[in-house]
Amino acid sequence: MRFFAVALYLALMMPANAEGLDQVVLEGDMRKLSLAGTPEDLPEIVMETPEGEEVRLSDYAGTPVILNFWATWCAPCREEMPALDAVQAERSGAIEVVTLATGRNPVTGIERFFEEEGIEDLPILLDKNSAIARSMAVLGLPVTVLIDAEGREVGRLTGGADWASPEAAAVIDALIGGGA
Repeated sequence: MRFFAVALYLALMMPANAEGLDQVVLEGDMRKLSLAGTPEDLPEIVMETPEGEEVRLSDYAGTPVILNFWATWCAPCREEMPALDAVQAERSGAIEVVTLATGRNPVTGIERFFEEEGIEDLPILLDKNSAIARSMAVLGLPVTVLIDAEGREVGRLTGGADWASPEAAAVIDALIGGGA
């Protein structure tokens, strides 16, 4: 039954256009971006810091969000993380990059990886039992969900991407400027 619910969710998220993003020519890694035909409201998402504090997706209300599901053991996830950190450093306030370590990711491993790669501007947030990933039909990693300032999913990219590319910058610009 869960498979059918996930398949239905994905089918509904795949069609046509999303506000602001429908004018962007999707090239390079951004060709993997699936735009929502109609932006979809997201359920309340509650993530956890290593200290056990709750961080809600609604805490970012009014600001577009790039929500990245990743894991320390995922090579493409690790590869794209420095570019996501650069997006956060360069565009903080206009957009927020929220990285969510899904599944078994020891905090010490995440901290070591962040230190080795010079990741300074991304949050360490946890989805320890993958409940958030499952609820959002994340079937593999990495998955990046684009969320508009109203908290609606407007696009989804499955697989790694070069977030430092001009194509990614165009998508990010459209997300920042394309709200309702």
